[in-house]
Amino acid sequence: MKLFRSVIILLLLLLVGVVVSQWLMQDGTRDLGEVFITMGGYEITTNVPRAIIALALAVGVLWLVWSLLSMPFRVWARYRRKQYRARLLEGLEAVHRGHWQRAEKLLDRAAADKEVGTIARVAAVRAADARLDAAAAERHLSALAQTNATAYALTVADRALAQQRPADALAALDAPAAQPLPPRGLALRAKALAASARGSDAYGLLGPLKQQNALPKPTLDKLEAQWAAQALREAADANALAERWEQMPKLLRTHPQVVSAYAERAASMRWDDAATHSLEHALDSQWDESLAGLYGRLPLEKMDSRRASAQRWLQAHPASPALLVTLARLARGQGQLAQAQEFLHRALAQGADAEAWEEMGHGFAAAGEADLAQLSYANALRVARGEAARELPGRDLRQKIFDQAVTEERDEHGMPRLRS
Repeated sequence: MKLFRSVIILLLLLLVGVVVSQWLMQDGTRDLGEVFITMGGYEITTNVPRAIIALALAVGVLWLVWSLLSMPFRVWARYRRKQYRARLLEGLEAVHRGHWQRAEKLLDRAAADKEVGTIARVAAVRAADARLDAAAAERHLSALAQTNATAYALTVADRALAQQRPADALAALDAPAAQPLPPRGLALRAKALAASARGSDAYGLLGPLKQQNALPKPTLDKLEAQWAAQALREAADANALAERWEQMPKLLRTHPQVVSAYAERAASMRWDDAATHSLEHALDSQWDESLAGLYGRLPLEKMDSRRASAQRWLQAHPASPALLVTLARLARGQGQLAQAQEFLHRALAQGADAEAWEEMGHGFAAAGEADLAQLSYANALRVARGEAARELPGRDLRQKIFDQAVTEERDEHGMPRLRS
């Protein structure tokens, strides 16, 4: 169709040339300039318009001749491109179906085409890895490195992260030939930094990741909290911890995962005020069971003020198992074992997990009740494995009546309701 269209265009140009020539020959009075051509002893004289038309016709004829002569080569090249694309499509389909060896052969042949060679090599590496053929994968990677450095870096980094080799991933992504990194390259680099215990650097890449929409927003929000928490845990000293904490957005400073990391790191540095303040601020802003439990687990001082805060929260969250366990810990820390046991019974009635049984074991051990402590620790293991806990022997009538009451009375959400 292209050749036929070209011939039609050339014939139209010839027709226009003839018409213009006839028009020029009819009007001899017009001074259109003269052109003299001398070649091989021959001399040709004509005017400028005729010379231009003759030149255009000569160029058109030469172009037509060249098109006719080169047509077989163009047809062959077009056929080859179609073959390469057909092999690429068949190879990708074979990869999708898991025909790894057939896929690798088809993709290896398709890689000979410059236009589809990159994607063919990347898919061939995947097929070779699926067959556990490291030599074939390296061969495809070597060929890919010579044609597309960025695609090579992305493929190497992806494989290295899957094999838990973040240092190799960073080395590939930081290569000068791979710059600038595309959005997926930035995402891989951030993940490699996080896997290399460089959470602060990974957190610093969140801005470019958001600007380029490298990952879906829910995924970025999850990674933001994860990398922020990692950066806080990796803080070398109190100054670095405070600086990273202050630089985080206010909304992130109430996220349970981030607050937990900050409080735990501050507690490990004996920075008790910062740890308790961050937990109290987060719990006052938005209640979270994990933070309520952490408030009692951290090895902090200020038992009286912490217990006062926990008692205040209990008025708004009387059915919180984590808060009841926290109150039991604080009471045991103050030497009030009887009150600690009462809080734990209430926590178990509200569906507390193995942590409550373990704390109960600590209380019995502190009171010298070795048998009850041993049974409580055993119940903690049973509950952790999903098994039913065994009833403690020797419980008085008041405790049984209390447990029965909180088990039978439930609120509008179907949760047990505590009697005051």
